[in-house]
Amino acid sequence: MKFLMLKFVVLIAVVGPIAAAKNTAPNFVVIMAEAQGWPNTSVMMDDRLAASKSAVFQTPALERLASEGMRFAYGYALSPRCTPSRAALFTGVGPAALHMTYVGLGRIDGAPRTALLPPEPIMELPKSSTTVAELLKKAGYTTAHFGKWHVGRVDPAQHGFDASDGATSNGGPDNVASPNPKQAYGMTERGIAFMQAAQKAGKSFYLQLSHYPNQERKEGGGGGRGRDAERKDADEIDKTVTIVLEALDRLGLTKSTYVIYTSDHGGQGRNGNEPLSGGKGSLLEGGLRVPFLIRGPGVTANVCSRVPVTACDILPTIAALAGLPPPAAVEGGSLVNVLRDPAGQGVVVRKREELVFHFPHYDLGNGGPATSIILGKYKLIRNYEKNSRRLYDLERDPSEGHDLAVKLPEITDNLAARLDAYLKDVNAQMALPNPNYDPNKAEDPEVDERRGGKGGKQGKKRA
Repeated sequence: MKFLMLKFVVLIAVVGPIAAAKNTAPNFVVIMAEAQGWPNTSVMMDDRLAASKSAVFQTPALERLASEGMRFAYGYALSPRCTPSRAALFTGVGPAALHMTYVGLGRIDGAPRTALLPPEPIMELPKSSTTVAELLKKAGYTTAHFGKWHVGRVDPAQHGFDASDGATSNGGPDNVASPNPKQAYGMTERGIAFMQAAQKAGKSFYLQLSHYPNQERKEGGGGGRGRDAERKDADEIDKTVTIVLEALDRLGLTKSTYVIYTSDHGGQGRNGNEPLSGGKGSLLEGGLRVPFLIRGPGVTANVCSRVPVTACDILPTIAALAGLPPPAAVEGGSLVNVLRDPAGQGVVVRKREELVFHFPHYDLGNGGPATSIILGKYKLIRNYEKNSRRLYDLERDPSEGHDLAVKLPEITDNLAARLDAYLKDVNAQMALPNPNYDPNKAEDPEVDERRGGKGGKQGKKRA
């Protein structure tokens, strides 16, 4: 902790003399919750669906963000797992293209328990990928990341962040089983100190606060104990968001700062994710759809947008608001036109109009490696072990209970062709047939995080 404080003091000393004049470019605060389900807030995320607001979770800070900004009924993480989602937010590039599709599972050669062998994912955020911090630094911004990093062991400084807690994982800088509530409040305090220093130096800033999981929640799973821990986590996160918003008010930065709030993936297990099915580890909506709110100058207040958005859209949106061109590799699109529309409508221009979620891994009883694609109101999920295709109408059937693949073959084939084209274009890693698979020796491939997994190479620290 002494090293971290020294690093931060040095930042203040260095930043101060650099600023010759006050920068009028907007500031950005990005807050990423840990495993927060889409309906697990007291904000009605979809104004047509009462069940999208929790009757149990109380999140007054998010209610304030929603009333003062825009919320998205179809806000998505790019993966049902932590590392790939975070990498996508940093770079605006999806997990399939980055080859960062999981949190630590390598190929289990010779293992008879699964019909397919998952690919070996990249575990370190490529230095060749331009991060949002690197992009903004070129425009004179000062940048910081406090909280959970979990995209490799390289220090965030090598990815453009002037200040950070280091390359932390689930254990936080103290490497403990449950870093909260200490880190939830500690990183918030460091974030506010960073904003104060940037303001004093006349520098526009980018600040990201990324929350940690609670070990009690992981051990409790989807039952009562896990749900109590999840409520406790949500309460702590929301209180820290209140602290951040009040700090912006106190510093006079509210009118010049965009606040973006989202989560890395859905909640643990199905229980509590209604009206969505599935959860963490699954490409069903419960694993991917997450709270997504944006507040800031020019953003239409108290509007629910039904434009589908993902974490990949955050970098190009920030770039547009800062008056910068996004990196060429970015897959997401700017949301500026949507944010400024009174009804929260508009077209987001991306390289492709469809959204693709690639997860070629066995995980938490998810049914095996799969890829999903969303275009308009339809979503297709392809399962590779079962060689199946399922089609859902997300407007009428958010719980994905009615498979329309047979009924609507043309739509199914079109989405499948688009899915294949995307995976081929980005050279996505795929799960391959296991030549040593023996159905008689097959085991449930569900990952048990408390025991480090059943595959030998599966690590204990995942989210």
